[in-house]
Amino acid sequence: MKKNKEKSLISWIMEFANTKRSLYVLSVIFAICGAICSMLPYYFVGRIVQKLLAGEHRFGEYQWEFILIVVFWTMRVLFHSMSTARSHKATFAVLGNIRKEICTKLTKVPMGDVQNIPSGELKNIIVERVDSMETTLAHILPEVTANIVVPILMFIFLCTINWGLALSALITIPVGMMCMMGMMKNQAAKWANCMEKTRVLNDIAVEYINGIEVIKAFSKADSSYERFQTAAKDGAQCYIDWMRDSIVGLTAAMTITPSTMLTVLPIGGIMYLKGFVTTADFVMVIILASGLIGPLVTAMAYKDDWAKAHTIFDEVGALLDMKEMERPEKTSEQPKDYSIVLKDVHFGYGKDKEILHGVNLCIQNGTINALVGPSGSGKSTIARLIASLWDVDEGSIKIGGVDIRNIASTDYNKKISYVSQENYLFNMSVRENIRMGKKNATNKEVEEAAKRCGCHDFIMSLEKGYETIVGNAGGHLSGGERQRISIARAMLKDAPIVILDEATAYTDPENEALIQHSIAQIIQGKTLLVIAHRLSTIKDANRIFVIRDGVVDSEGTHEELLAQNGLYKKMWKAHTSVRDEAEGGLANA
Repeated sequence: MKKNKEKSLISWIMEFANTKRSLYVLSVIFAICGAICSMLPYYFVGRIVQKLLAGEHRFGEYQWEFILIVVFWTMRVLFHSMSTARSHKATFAVLGNIRKEICTKLTKVPMGDVQNIPSGELKNIIVERVDSMETTLAHILPEVTANIVVPILMFIFLCTINWGLALSALITIPVGMMCMMGMMKNQAAKWANCMEKTRVLNDIAVEYINGIEVIKAFSKADSSYERFQTAAKDGAQCYIDWMRDSIVGLTAAMTITPSTMLTVLPIGGIMYLKGFVTTADFVMVIILASGLIGPLVTAMAYKDDWAKAHTIFDEVGALLDMKEMERPEKTSEQPKDYSIVLKDVHFGYGKDKEILHGVNLCIQNGTINALVGPSGSGKSTIARLIASLWDVDEGSIKIGGVDIRNIASTDYNKKISYVSQENYLFNMSVRENIRMGKKNATNKEVEEAAKRCGCHDFIMSLEKGYETIVGNAGGHLSGGERQRISIARAMLKDAPIVILDEATAYTDPENEALIQHSIAQIIQGKTLLVIAHRLSTIKDANRIFVIRDGVVDSEGTHEELLAQNGLYKKMWKAHTSVRDEAEGGLANA
């Protein structure tokens, strides 16, 4: 099977066109018909000149030629419109399918691979780069085909008149090609350089915009803007330099190539004087040859667009070639319950550094469990592996006795509610953000979930209540408000396994107590896994797993771990001392 990057541009277009391929075929047919109709008026003009030279001066002798010129010119416009309409319709389908394929692919690859790609680069490929192909894809197939086929047919017709004169009309082509070849020297390297400078500019622009708050807070506006300014200048200068290097060769090629009269007139004049061609034939060749090379030049003009489109398809192919997580299309064996077992799990975010070194733990069905440990110990990594955001490098994770790699992604996602401290809200209303947990949920169900998670009161205090638009990434809300809405969304999903990764990190003590109480009610009969730095929030868990340096250091209940006099006891003492100091400080204030 060919790799995506080895495909031709036509193969890419036909693959993404799917059911719209016939529209491209019709578009090419109409384009060829339109191009033929555009050339026929030249023939009839030649007929008129021939009759004039033959002494026919009455207008009635030319009326059919005039009528046919108008008819074919009108048909050219109609065929062009029909071709363009169908090619654009097919192209919009292609662009839509490309974006759908990329977005679908990103849901199937490990989260780490996605996060390794700068968001600016992904956005640039999916939005701007794909969109930039619209004009090229809508015109390249029908117009290039037509502009190549029609000159070939016209050249054959010229050969039937006089093959010597027909060949003389082609002499400017190799001269123009030599100029074009000079222009195209190192084109691939120049194009790659421009794409790299553009990629850097996009990445720095996204970084600059996302980090504007930090930039201002630490007075780094000058240095940060300087990076952006330098990237913008480099991004523009590479194109300017490329165009400056190409302008002479391009101008010469575009001027010389279609100038067929430079060769047809002197060579034809000599042949006419020597009797090798008649006056009528010489005139007909002059008229038809004047329009012979123009379509070829038009086709040549698409070469850069062709190369650019192919480069973009290669970028798309690189995304579509990313290794997917090991998941079947259909689930062959359903879990018997919702217990979670990790056996000898090894995992690293990169090839050089392993984070988890043979983790073994067992979470019983319907119990409350907690992962605690120092920062960087691997707690969140374990939660993300259980949530199927990555695949383990070695070992296995089983839910109800079934390896999660044997469960279809769509089925597994229904079994997991995952809320991280890095929650994300879409630029929609509060109601619709919560409803994403259950698409067919009623307004009453949405509001009930919000009430049980302590969100209802603050939502009602917003300008439009549940219909308030939260902004990009929930930017119109505070961190704590976004977090509580994310928890409400997860609770509405009503999945049998709930994972809270520092989900209450940004909530105030009052709302945290409310959320903890609501969670205790909602998770009855469910398997809950909590990651928390505030140990007081998980001391009543059925099982606490202490993670240190990528392995399970110890496990047990709160009392059992304190009795072991190990890492957990040290963490508990540190936690309680900090809490006591904070309370004492408030009391003295």
